[in-house]
Amino acid sequence: MCAHVLVAEDDVNQAELIQRYLEHEGHEVLAVHDGRAALAAHRRGRPDLIVLDVMMPQMSGLEVCRALRADSDVAVLVLTARSTEEDMLTGLDLGADDYLTKPFSPRELMARVRALLRRARRIPSGTDAQERVLHAGPVTVDPARHAVFLGSAPVTCTPAEFQMLATLASRPGQVFTRTQLLEHIHGIDRFITERTIDVHMKNLRKKLEPDPRTPIRLVTVYGVGYKLAGTVDGAQ
Repeated sequence: MCAHVLVAEDDVNQAELIQRYLEHEGHEVLAVHDGRAALAAHRRGRPDLIVLDVMMPQMSGLEVCRALRADSDVAVLVLTARSTEEDMLTGLDLGADDYLTKPFSPRELMARVRALLRRARRIPSGTDAQERVLHAGPVTVDPARHAVFLGSAPVTCTPAEFQMLATLASRPGQVFTRTQLLEHIHGIDRFITERTIDVHMKNLRKKLEPDPRTPIRLVTVYGVGYKLAGTVDGAQ
């Protein structure tokens, strides 16, 4: 699975190490060392994946992520030296698809890269959703085109958001637990917590709900999980 990967890391030695491992797996890699250069490189080259360090000069990785999400659904893996859960969730809230805390092993990094690239190109295996366009009320999910529509209006989703929405849309009205959604998006990963699902859900509601504070489409079933309502008014 060869891809074009942009590495944005201000530590030159760290960037070179990441680049070597990525190139060893056959990827085309461009490394930059500050936030503004990362945005410029993305606009020029439109990579498949960005490995984005949080602590960079000019613009932080979080500022870059916010700017990217204004017009791009590129897969973003955030690297952070901040290990608290709140710091990690901030990156997801701004639109990152995954995060990895420093120090990390190159093996773990490459596993995350492979998983992100798989998710960016297809929805989870093992469901018939891969073969058909999915409908739930006004929400349409087209896995073949990796596209989401609200009515006739296109909706930009990150790979992780798309993955979660496609899972919910594959069975409108069915409740999925956070654990089930997490496994569809990230697989079994001891570094990822169920709170990441809540962050992705909050971001999806901003895009798909008339009033995200009172959702009628992406519905919480308290004590269980989430479902995508099968009709406009939120009924099953």
